[in-house]
Amino acid sequence: MHGEYKVPGGKLVVVDLEEEAGALRGVRVSGDFFLEPDEALDAVNGALEGAPADADAAALAARVSAALPPGAHLFGVTPEGIGIAVRRALAQATEWAAHDWRLIRTAPQEPALHMALDEVLTTEVAEGRRPPTLRIWEWAAPAVVIGSFQSLRNEVDAEGARRHGITVVRRISGGGAMFIEPGNTITYSLSVPQSLVSGLSFADSYAYLDDWVLGALGEMGVRAWYQPLNDIATEAGKIAGAAQKRIVSGGGAVLHHVTMAYDIDADKMTEVLRIGREKLSDKGTASAKKRVDPLRRQTGLGREEVIDRLVGAFRGRYGLTEDAVTDEELARAEQLARTKFATPEWTARVP
Repeated sequence: MHGEYKVPGGKLVVVDLEEEAGALRGVRVSGDFFLEPDEALDAVNGALEGAPADADAAALAARVSAALPPGAHLFGVTPEGIGIAVRRALAQATEWAAHDWRLIRTAPQEPALHMALDEVLTTEVAEGRRPPTLRIWEWAAPAVVIGSFQSLRNEVDAEGARRHGITVVRRISGGGAMFIEPGNTITYSLSVPQSLVSGLSFADSYAYLDDWVLGALGEMGVRAWYQPLNDIATEAGKIAGAAQKRIVSGGGAVLHHVTMAYDIDADKMTEVLRIGREKLSDKGTASAKKRVDPLRRQTGLGREEVIDRLVGAFRGRYGLTEDAVTDEELARAEQLARTKFATPEWTARVP
């Protein structure tokens, strides 16, 4: 069995092993990380040899930590990263390079149709009818997108939304409300097979699926990191929020979508969103306006150039073939938008 895991902000760790009678055998850890002294690698392999095959990543990491000789140093890898790589080997997880990645960049779409396209395309990936897909969104209208479990009245000032002509829609993933204005927002979705995140915890899968974004931002001069659970942050403030939804049909798939603030009208945002003190209390700021620091200021680049660089970074790592939504997929999404995502029953399902 073979498992790989790119430690967010670090290096690649690879584990090859066999499972025999419920235990790990022939464990070999490798990668492009740094480890001192050399014999510490033997200690790592020895710690994992014979470990229960049902041990979780935390238990495996604890075995590795306990076995490291005094004064050992790990650079670009952590015991937790090694534990995750073991779990991915046991789960027979697939790697990024094993997939034929597709890119969809469409004309601007209405908010409800975007919600529907996410559900339809990810279901297609789960059923094996579509390869894993990166979709770049373009917005035809301003919107507030609330999470699947949020209360409509608690999150959105209805009068403020009406005054500014903003449509409110609810997505199928959890997480918080996103304030959207065409031209000021960069949004993308990844529809990936469940096998890509096998062996990862729900929390670890967020950073794993966006490691390429952090690399791309770094190339644009923005030092960014994942702030658990689902924020992409910089020293100047939050620049993006991520959310996920698991689709369990077929072989299973994960929808991972991210909204990035390229520019923002902070005054309008606070007139439309109800952002309470409790939500801000763990963000180190007393003002919603100060939470978000747009990419326009941090990069000095035009929005289209930022998107092109993001796409280029993904293509450079994993390959990317131009694609489009099929007529059948679009018809299903349009029907779903009408019957679900544009209906008050769905939008106000949590009043």
